[in-house]
This record gives sequence, C-alpha cells and structure tokens, in this order.
Amino acid sequence: MAPFTITARDPESRARAGLLQTAHGTVATPVFMPVGTRATVKSLTPHELRDHGASIILGNTYHLYLQPGHELIARHGGLHSFMGWNGPILTDSGGFQVFSLVYGGIADEVKGRRPAHPTRLNDMVTVTEEAVIFKSYLDGSRHVFTPERSIEVQHHLGADIIVCFDELPPFRAGYDYTAQSMARTHRWAERCLIAHQRRDRSALPNPDQLLFGIVHGGIFPDLRRASACYISDMAFDGLCIGGSLGANKTQMYEVVDMTVPYLPDGMARHLLGVGDVDDLLEGVARGIDMFDCVSPTRLGRHGAALIRNRERNWRLNVTNAALRDDRQPLQEGCPCYTCRHFSRAYIHHLYRSKELLGIRLVSLHNVAFLLNLMADIRSALAAGRFGELYTEWLGKPLPVLPSPE
Repeated sequence: MAPFTITARDPESRARAGLLQTAHGTVATPVFMPVGTRATVKSLTPHELRDHGASIILGNTYHLYLQPGHELIARHGGLHSFMGWNGPILTDSGGFQVFSLVYGGIADEVKGRRPAHPTRLNDMVTVTEEAVIFKSYLDGSRHVFTPERSIEVQHHLGADIIVCFDELPPFRAGYDYTAQSMARTHRWAERCLIAHQRRDRSALPNPDQLLFGIVHGGIFPDLRRASACYISDMAFDGLCIGGSLGANKTQMYEVVDMTVPYLPDGMARHLLGVGDVDDLLEGVARGIDMFDCVSPTRLGRHGAALIRNRERNWRLNVTNAALRDDRQPLQEGCPCYTCRHFSRAYIHHLYRSKELLGIRLVSLHNVAFLLNLMADIRSALAAGRFGELYTEWLGKPLPVLPSPE
C-alpha cells in the first residue's frame, strides 16, 4: 500500500489533505513539524508537544551524529526511545548543516565561478564527488559524510522518514553551478536509494523507514522541472523541495510554483525549512503537504509570541512595556496551556526578570499556534472552505497558479 493517500482537495487551488502512513502512526496532512534538532524541541517535553497537537517532529542527523552519536542512540533503542517520543519522526540528511558551515564567508565564490571539484570551500568543508569532508563545530575533529554514510547514520537513529544527502548551493549561485550541483545531488540520490534498499535493517531500531528524495534546481524553471521529473522517477516514498529557494518569499513561492506541477500527485511533498504563518498558507495553496521550521521556539527565546494582528506580521514583543499590566492572554481564544493560564503581564514579568519559564511558555504557545493553524487548514479542506480560511488569514484571495508548460 502506498504510504500517502489524498483525502480531500480544494477546487480553487492545489491544496489537498492526506494521510501519511509511518511505522509509528498516521500523520494527517497538511502538517507542521516542530523541529527537535538535538532530540529535543527546545524547552518543551514530548508530552507537551503531543497534548498541543504535534503528530510528527523532526530531528537533525548532523547534530545527533556529532553529539551524542548515532550508535549510542541506536543502543538506546533509537530516537523514539531515547527522547521519549512515541510518534513519527523525520530526520533530515545533515546536508543543510554541513553546507551551512560554508555560506558565510565565500560570497564571491558562489556566483557560478567555483573551481573544478574537488573544491576546498573553506577551512571547514571540502566537497568531492565521493563525499563531503568537514570539521566538527564542537571540537574541530574531521568527519566524512558520503550519501551512504548519511543513510547509515539515519538508519541507526531510527526515524520513520529519512532524507537523501544532497549538496546545497546558495541562492546566489549562477545557472551553471546550480545545474552542476543538481546533477551531483541526483547522483547522490541514486547512491542513497541503493544504500537504503541493500541494507539489512532488521536489527536496527526501525526497519520500516520511508526514504524521501530531494528536488533541486535553484530558481531556474527548467532545472526545477528536470529535477522534479528525475527524482520522481526513482523509487522514493515521498519528495522534498530543497536546494536554494531564492532570496525572498516571493521567489520562494515562484520556486514552489515551478516545481509542484511536475511532482507525482500521490506522493507527500515536504517544503524543507519553511514555517512562517504566511508561508504555511501559501505553501498549502500551492500543493505542499509537510513543513518544518525552528522559528516558533527561536522566537520564544527572543521574546516574540505568535498572534493574529491587523498588521499580519504575526508577532507580539512580550518585553514591550505596554504589556506590563495587560491582563489578556497572548492570543484571545487560543486553547494552549499558556493562554489558558497566564496573562501577558505575567509573561512580560518573566522575561524582564530573565526567568526561564517565560521562554518555555511562549515557545509552547508558538508551537501550538502553528499546530492549531494547520488543524484549521485540514478542517477547512475537509469542509471545502480552504479559500475562505486563506482570505481570513492573509486578507487576499487565493493566488492564480501557473499551469505547467
């Protein structure tokens, strides 16, 4: 049986609802995945996540490989047992984090003018056709990631959904380098798939893992189309849209528009690393099923609560002096634990006093805010009113989406 089935469609857009079957339960889509980079969604317990509607979370292969190590986690029964989460988990490949070590100080080198491979990108990372060699940000130790190694690490972590290892070009990269990088990602995808299919996983924490491929191509329509068709023809269980998504939101939506029409209708689609309120609604309208982002807990650590407001910037600065005596919850009508029990004034006091509870309460609210939005989107799709919900939130009609060429 296919792991993904569609249960509802919006007649005015590409939005759809579905069910994704995994070894640790069924995920209703569209879905937002809170990010548990190091086997924890920062400051929140698995029980709190489950109680507030999380059905699947994300872990990071790169960080967990470096600390505490995938083999240790496997000895403890895999990520589910190690972190006390009994629902589905997705792990990314580690590629984004490895290449993120690069794209800070080489702006002049990433405009399509890189030397022939192997390429010494900087003191932290070297890329060859075979592997990526990088230094640990923890202690400077040397590590080698091949596509096969990434899959091996993810097998030991035991997530329900694992992802192919890919090369991440920056959004500044020109056409030629983006095409070269995409071709390498395709070759690495083939190696990941072979490694996944050949491995005997019966003794590993989760023998029934799904493998998702990643579509690349930068901001170039012909490359996105070519990558979507190439990766879709391989025996993956689902697909991610990755690589460079552009320099801004408008460009990101254009990338999604130029990619989704060439993806199989019956496979789950994950837009990697995206999770702002407007991005969730725009992504769903364009046919995306899965999202992940660190933003809700990151905002919590910086004193920003997600709310609905006239400006549609979705932010409330809880350290603002105007909240010092405010008896309202962060968001009127929000069912989360924070909003049911505490006022803005109390949360303002916690941040001003540098009490850790403030970060926990706002992070919990922010995660719940996005999970509730996704639940409302799924309900609207089932009821045939997604367009109304989209307009209620964003104040504009559904976009007119381009047809495939």
